[in-house]
Amino acid sequence: MTLVYSQDMPLGSKMPSFQLKDPDGRVFDSDALFGSKGLLVVFTCNHCPYAGAQWPRLVRLAEEFKSRGIATVAINSNIHPDYPEDAPLAMKQKAAELKLKFPYLVDDTQQVARDFAAQCTPDPYLFDQAGRLVYHGRIDDNWKTEEGVTRQELREAMEALVHDAPPLEGQSPSMGCSIKWRE
Repeated sequence: MTLVYSQDMPLGSKMPSFQLKDPDGRVFDSDALFGSKGLLVVFTCNHCPYAGAQWPRLVRLAEEFKSRGIATVAINSNIHPDYPEDAPLAMKQKAAELKLKFPYLVDDTQQVARDFAAQCTPDPYLFDQAGRLVYHGRIDDNWKTEEGVTRQELREAMEALVHDAPPLEGQSPSMGCSIKWRE
């Protein structure tokens, strides 16, 4: 496990468009995923302990903010023969286990991760309805345990977006396992 931090992406950056399939082969177009207020895109996977610890928090945020106009999509770019825990079948099992109500998509070419400059799992990006970046950083300030969380930055950013408030100042990078690149 190699710990890396997300790369800085300037606020206001336009979201790269994509078309990806879920593990069942259904195609999702990024332009059709947006809610009335925006879209949360999270690069994640099954095997990473950082991602694993934060999956439940992500699921709850997605459920809470869906009715408030922010849709969510998870993307797995760790489609690599050395990581069978992240294969599409395992993704399907993880989605069922977590009772996901948002798409968990397969980035089998890893091109979407490259287009976003995603580095780690989890790596969240929050876009407004116009597809402009308003938040790119960590979910909260304690990846290990929810009990230790003192600041929920992603929640704050989602609240700001829902209320048409300015983006958060001083966004902290996400951290997690590196995406397992196939060179």
